[in-house]
Amino acid sequence: MMKRGQGTPFFSSLDKKNWVIWLLILMITLLWGYAWVLMKESLHYMGPFTFSAFRFGTGAVVLLLITFLIGKGLPPKKHWMHLFVLGILQTAIVFLLVMYGLRFVDAGKSSVLLYSMPIWSSLLAVKFLNEKITGAKMLGLGLGMLGLLLILGWDLWSGQDIKTIIGEVLIVVAAMSWGAANIYYRIKLPDLPKLQVNAYQMLFGTIGIVIFSIITEWGDPINFTPESIYYILFTGVLASALCFTVWFIILSVIDTVTATLSTLLVPMFGLILSWLILDESLSIGIIIGSICIIVGIIVTQIKKE
Repeated sequence: MMKRGQGTPFFSSLDKKNWVIWLLILMITLLWGYAWVLMKESLHYMGPFTFSAFRFGTGAVVLLLITFLIGKGLPPKKHWMHLFVLGILQTAIVFLLVMYGLRFVDAGKSSVLLYSMPIWSSLLAVKFLNEKITGAKMLGLGLGMLGLLLILGWDLWSGQDIKTIIGEVLIVVAAMSWGAANIYYRIKLPDLPKLQVNAYQMLFGTIGIVIFSIITEWGDPINFTPESIYYILFTGVLASALCFTVWFIILSVIDTVTATLSTLLVPMFGLILSWLILDESLSIGIIIGSICIIVGIIVTQIKKE
């Protein structure tokens, strides 16, 4: 079996040049962070579900082209139902809830709430993968929960609109669904290539989003402008297809824990860029809660050798 970092000159060169790996990580996390700004801005041009349908439809087509170009093709039929379930959990539910929540919640705060996902993955792994809760994981989960309570609780005490609170809860539910998708993947689809899994789960998830958008937003105005087309292409081609392709290359040359921790740059970039570009406010509750969530996730990822 091919070992991590071996098999092609490209992977071997990446393995030897840590600065290239971290440059790629910085690039994709910055693009993902910026995508939150565009997702929020897209709501000025079309419904949240319609935008998701265009975004992931574009991303799925590009990813499918990539899988066929590298010779992966169709997955075995026995995996199709599992890929469908994964697509509903990871793409359809997550981004239907996120995009609806973004109507009422700031982009930066939304990115932090969604990236609480590792907390829910850790809890579900105890139940379904028989993983043990170590002292470090207990501490990390406690910090993460405290961070969520600080963000949500601060808004409750500050008299935030009820729609904002509901939007925040929906995004937390989206994070739970993403966590469930990770566990489902590890149980049902661990042997399929990750790029192939992502391409087909995105395809099935997109079908679910398209059906839902037709039911709920049929007849709603869609304003195609250079800006809205840019939002669709950036989030679909760059933030979805390209970044995920690069992400799977990164996963082939570094360990999963390091990769998981590196994704914490996404909500950080999301907060900063939303503050700079969208002029979103950063309350004490958001700042302290975000720090608790990020530190909590780092602690849960600590492995005792």
